[in-house]
Amino acid sequence: MEFSTEFDARIGQGDVTLEARDVALLRAIEDHGSINAAATALGRSYSRSQQRIVELEDAFGELVVRTRGGSGGGGSQLTDRADDLLGRYERLRAEFSGVAEADETVLAGRVVDRDGELATVDTAAGAVRALVPSGDADADVRLTLRADAVTLQNPSRSPDPDRTSARNRLEGTVLGIDAGESVALVTVDVGGDVELSALVTTASVEKLNLHRGTPVVASFKATATRGVPN
Repeated sequence: MEFSTEFDARIGQGDVTLEARDVALLRAIEDHGSINAAATALGRSYSRSQQRIVELEDAFGELVVRTRGGSGGGGSQLTDRADDLLGRYERLRAEFSGVAEADETVLAGRVVDRDGELATVDTAAGAVRALVPSGDADADVRLTLRADAVTLQNPSRSPDPDRTSARNRLEGTVLGIDAGESVALVTVDVGGDVELSALVTTASVEKLNLHRGTPVVASFKATATRGVPN
């Protein structure tokens, strides 16, 4: 499994990742009885939809049973494996949503630069780019950031900020991990007495070998960070 930014549950298997778009395709096949009808309903290419099903099945096993012609006219239906996979996805999505809505980081700071609604805010943890309503260039603001909008990376493997849309990058160390069945809420000390919350899958905790004291880079998009005047 992979963690998310700006919440989108995902289930990974090898190099293939089941995402919301794939779930919509499987649900449409279930509702309409064929890949062709599902693709039409979703406004997608039949050939590309067919190819995507093959890619998913190579990773997760048989997901769609196809029948050809005959008195019933043929069609497609989901397998028990597909139903189980969709159930896993929905449980993961629900767990992510519930925790993310209940936990967010609040940062106080002052606007030091502005480009329309995008502002650079000087905080105790460092400079943060955020969406801030028009106002004075030196206004005091309060920033909020949902835990599911934060991505954690190993410092040695963190991408160059110019090569990612997540321009905000704060270095820190893990303070604690509150792990559930599928997801974990990770608290990171990013300096200046600021504790940042990040929501990741338990698989990502293992993959990154996260524990108290682990150095990490927390990254997030400016558009995921909202500011209001203090």
